[in-house]
Amino acid sequence: MSGPAHDGDESVRIPDHDLDDLVSTVTRLVAESRRQSETLARLTDEQPVVELHDPAEPTVEPGAVPVSGQSADTQDPRASQDDGPSSVFILALDGKAYAEELAALTRWVHDLLLPVYGREITTGRPWCRQWQEHPEAVARLHALWLAWQQLTDVEAGLTGPSTWHRDHLDPAWMQLRTPDGPFGACTTSPARPNHRLLASPEPAEA
Repeated sequence: MSGPAHDGDESVRIPDHDLDDLVSTVTRLVAESRRQSETLARLTDEQPVVELHDPAEPTVEPGAVPVSGQSADTQDPRASQDDGPSSVFILALDGKAYAEELAALTRWVHDLLLPVYGREITTGRPWCRQWQEHPEAVARLHALWLAWQQLTDVEAGLTGPSTWHRDHLDPAWMQLRTPDGPFGACTTSPARPNHRLLASPEPAEA
């Protein structure tokens, strides 16, 4: 009686030395994510307020009524705007900030997400090597990465990683790699790489 055949078995066992590399990669990514979060917090929450005084304008003492004809409620709203980013979401960024965030996201996707959760490319699980050119993919992967940073932190508690898998990874991965998702016209076989952006609905006229 012959033993079970393994030719069609798609299960993959990661060698021990690869697991060691993966642990060190995760540790490095966690530390990098924490540093980025601290930097972003400093940029958004700890910017010093600099008050410029025009010598031509009279100085208003604390508690005094302003002598100018413009009250605090009618002052230029641009004077109170924060120069920092208004959102941590990648699609709210532009220029250098977007490029830096995308580079950090790419490292996380390639170093952790794909090696652990990538699975095989099939017609039922398409993928695109040029995922950075798919806005929906960038948005979903970035949201997944933000949740990973929060829920794998020690402050998230022991159930944080389980919550990340259940509430973030599984639904995001399903939406990204479904046959009618953003990669529906891209690679469906590892032997035939392909990349094509699907047409989006035209916005309705106002």
